[in-house]
Amino acid sequence: MDNVLLHAEGLCKTFKLSKKQQKIEKTHAKEKKAVDHLSFEAYRGEVFGLLGPNGAGKTTTLRMLATLIKPDEGDALIDGSSVVNEPNEVRGKIGFLTSELKLEDFFTPNYLFDFFSNLHGVEPEVRERRKKELFERFGVDQFAEVKVANLSTGMKQKVSLIISLVHDPEIIIFDEPTNGLDVITAKVVTDFLLELKAEGKTVIVSTHIFSLIEKICDRVGIIINGQMVCCDTLENVTAEKSLEDKFFDIYTEMVGDEA
Repeated sequence: MDNVLLHAEGLCKTFKLSKKQQKIEKTHAKEKKAVDHLSFEAYRGEVFGLLGPNGAGKTTTLRMLATLIKPDEGDALIDGSSVVNEPNEVRGKIGFLTSELKLEDFFTPNYLFDFFSNLHGVEPEVRERRKKELFERFGVDQFAEVKVANLSTGMKQKVSLIISLVHDPEIIIFDEPTNGLDVITAKVVTDFLLELKAEGKTVIVSTHIFSLIEKICDRVGIIINGQMVCCDTLENVTAEKSLEDKFFDIYTEMVGDEA
């Protein structure tokens, strides 16, 4: 299908567990299968939501799609480029934002935007135009020369978001985009995701917040224990009951009441 922009097939990732992690996980197993033969597609111009509890495999899945870690098995094609065999091509086509992204304290938003623009080969005149547009859109223009160390948490998240968009990617991957944000900043980010969708961009977003999925997503994939257990339009998933009720029905069926 021409409108499939992302096709993930059989993604798997296993991590070794340290003794400390074994205690946290309450297991004697030396390994954990974070993602277990996960497959899904995302279409041009849609917002696709990955919904699941903490530890379900959402972040690991997105990090594989963003070429930050390599799958043990499986592959994903992003606009025809393989995350396994063509990671550089994939990086040029995506923007990736994670709440774990740490900006260096002594750099300014202005410097960071220029640095990442150069990294992506953005022409100077295009860079300056996008910088002006994005800095004004998020109110960063007043803090362009302020060191990251002196920015608020919300402003740091806005700068991270802007940096992920320097090269105007067709597909944008956001891992828990509203984590740790106050309600005002969270609304700014949410509204911007809807603007990206209106521009025809494809957005992949992971979250454990039901209301965020309901507000911005066209389709949703529910991940539990590293497996995609439900993947459909939001309309179909919520046809008979709320997204929250549907999720907990599936979760209880898979994990049981002891969780």
